[in-house]
Amino acid sequence: LEPFDPYEVNNHFTEGNAWQYAFFVPHQLPQLIELHGGATAFEARLDALYSASTQTTGRQQADITGLIGQYAHGNEPSHHMAFLYQYVGRPDKTQLLVDSILRNFYTNQPDGLIGNEDCGQMSAWYLMASIGLYQLAPGSPWFNQFAPHVDSVIIQLENGKNIRISKQAEGPDHRYPEALWLNGQKVDVLHMRSYDELMAGPEMRFVNTNQAEACMPVAIRMGSLA
Repeated sequence: LEPFDPYEVNNHFTEGNAWQYAFFVPHQLPQLIELHGGATAFEARLDALYSASTQTTGRQQADITGLIGQYAHGNEPSHHMAFLYQYVGRPDKTQLLVDSILRNFYTNQPDGLIGNEDCGQMSAWYLMASIGLYQLAPGSPWFNQFAPHVDSVIIQLENGKNIRISKQAEGPDHRYPEALWLNGQKVDVLHMRSYDELMAGPEMRFVNTNQAEACMPVAIRMGSLA
């Protein structure tokens, strides 16, 4: 397409532009990272997304709102992107972004949602991000996990069991998980959680710090998205 402008909103993309759709491959993320040249190059590409200009060109599109660079939290195609940093070894960047979005893009005012609520998607993102679980690829039984935004939550399951998630944090800047107790046992690496594991009613207690370099490493099941 010549001349190519990644900021242009046109009929080649639905409610977005090339910046936003370049990362919209949730079912084949390992291949997407490989095509970019590996984890380091893909991290740099994500950094460029979030540091790009917030201006778009082409036609006006009311759905493109809540911009951090060219990340558009106001519309669904961007909603998985904050969690992509976990796949390149930077879970601290995921924690920082998710915390910032939750604090700045949601309020209790009449216009408190930064974008299009479409079937409850904006609220669903808030709820999942707040409890520290997010399903990157629809249809996959695996959930990315990260420190919750809320202090504690109990999820009552239909099978009679409960998921209990809590965190210990000394202040709002203590967003990075440095330790996790899973069912009373301390674990050193944060794993993705399977649907079956969650339905068993686990208890997860995080201890947070304000030091990004102390953020727990994440073990990602790269094949879980295919």
